Amino acid sequence: MASLNKVLLIGRCTRDPEKRSTPSGQVLVEFGLAVNRRFKSNSGEDREEVCFVDVTVWGKTAELCAESLRKGSSVFIEGRLKLDQWEKDGQKRSKMGVVAENVQFLDRRRDAEYGDAPADAAPSRSGGRSSGAARKPAGDDVPPNGADDDIPF
Repeated sequence: MASLNKVLLIGRCTRDPEKRSTPSGQVLVEFGLAVNRRFKSNSGEDREEVCFVDVTVWGKTAELCAESLRKGSSVFIEGRLKLDQWEKDGQKRSKMGVVAENVQFLDRRRDAEYGDAPADAAPSRSGGRSSGAARKPAGDDVPPNGADDDIPF
């Protein structure tokens, strides 16, 4: 039987990216993402729910995210789910997160800052077309030699 682990998310960063390195020198960035869902309840009332997701990015993509993303930045994440499990004070704990494999920066304002948009283009926080992308080479998303175990939760 085939299986698929793929996640597509568009949201806003809930905090500035935190850049770290593993003891083996592998760069990683972690940040939170808020994804909003708007809908009408059974009574016809407009409702909104927010899902908060922890995102981890590895390698060169991580470095680009650390440079370009800030709290409030709009971003498109393509990646996979990862279940982290650990034990604290004798209790088993777990957390579902996303490992990003492709990241696109959606804030057009960032285009103007980096010279990718015409100088007369008005800044927009609403998104629209993608402003920039950070794509990681295949196989760069998993740290070598189990370095993933070196990351504290």
